[in-house]
Amino acid sequence: MTHPIRILLADDHPIVRAGVRAELEKIPGAEVVAEAADGRQALELVAAHKPDLLFIDISMPNLNGLETAIRVTRDFPGTKVIILSRHKNEEYVWQALKAGAAGYLVKSAVIGEIAEAARRVHAGEIYLSRDISDRFLKKFPLHQIAHKKSPLDQLTERQREILQLIAEGQTTIGIGLMLNISPKTVEYHRAQLMDRLKIHDIPGLVRFALRTGLISTEV
Repeated sequence: MTHPIRILLADDHPIVRAGVRAELEKIPGAEVVAEAADGRQALELVAAHKPDLLFIDISMPNLNGLETAIRVTRDFPGTKVIILSRHKNEEYVWQALKAGAAGYLVKSAVIGEIAEAARRVHAGEIYLSRDISDRFLKKFPLHQIAHKKSPLDQLTERQREILQLIAEGQTTIGIGLMLNISPKTVEYHRAQLMDRLKIHDIPGLVRFALRTGLISTEV
């Protein structure tokens, strides 16, 4: 690395975070400036530290990695996002790139690929884990990413945020406190997103959130 790379690492599992950090710190010139345990904390730390790279788990509580990527790439364009995930499914990769991520690294490949991913994304390239790259690009050519629609596209940013929190089991009052809005406002957004999705019960919302990758069953 010819220039120092300042990195923020976000993963809700401390042991995983420690392992990834150990690999990142082996990269010459790289510095992990902060760690986050959820997406909302990651946003706060990006604002505070302005890192060059954000390595973030796709499945984060409160605000998932994809929603965090959308906000970081919009509000902090100097920070490039690399998604960490155990998923090799092409749909997850597509959603990550659609969210603005510049890289997608399968966790099982972290040891062998993390330095190359950091170098190439920092240089302005897109990096996909080797074992998914060819297969993904055959199915989703990069020039088509911007035009492919997700079921989540019909929801606003706030509605997606509230949908995730509902699917994670948060109460109306709890969501209001977390987002600093009134319970009535939460109920309004919930009614709107249910209407748009044509889903009218909480179990249905949870199934939709799982199906679209908004939340995950990974532990």
